[in-house]
Amino acid sequence: VFSMDGDIAPVDALLDLAERYDAWLYLDDAHGFGVLNDGRGGLTERARASDLVIYLATLGKAAGVSGATVAAHASVIDWLIQKARPYIYTTASPPLLAACLLESLRQIDAGEARRARLRSRIAQLREGLADLKLGALMPSDTPIQPLVIGANTEAVRLSQALLDRGLLVPAIRTPTVPANTARLRITLSAAHSADDVAQLVEALHALA
Repeated sequence: VFSMDGDIAPVDALLDLAERYDAWLYLDDAHGFGVLNDGRGGLTERARASDLVIYLATLGKAAGVSGATVAAHASVIDWLIQKARPYIYTTASPPLLAACLLESLRQIDAGEARRARLRSRIAQLREGLADLKLGALMPSDTPIQPLVIGANTEAVRLSQALLDRGLLVPAIRTPTVPANTARLRITLSAAHSADDVAQLVEALHALA
């Protein structure tokens, strides 16, 4: 999942290229792990079985802890253990973090009700903003719902106006995103209620 656009990488098409050119396919699934595909992230069945895929999942988002994990062919993992300087010269994670992560993984595995609630909030938001006059949502089925405004100054103004109403929606501006695509980065979670989403929809229409 791309963090600024909310769209999903065409993993199998990228894997086709990796196989054709005998290359590695490195997938950073920070925003997909725990949310997409029953919590298993953006990996397709084919990618999970491929020795060419190096898969990174950060643990500070859906898992709610810190750190990250890498999954790959055993030879790649062994090389990282022996050669990756940030790993070699870093103190091992404390046992408490491992215990918290295990519980997070259990919650993710049993979290289909939360994921269904999240999908419902996404659909509610997109339906509510379909006819919004001040900007347009980018195509996205993920919790990242960018509302493209255009000008940096207008995006900042709207972000502040929402904050004044108790709604935290950051403005993302150039050079983080291309010129004239400044946006409000709406990020939903399963913890948001239907009333929360309705409040945001109402506020955006009022500011239009």
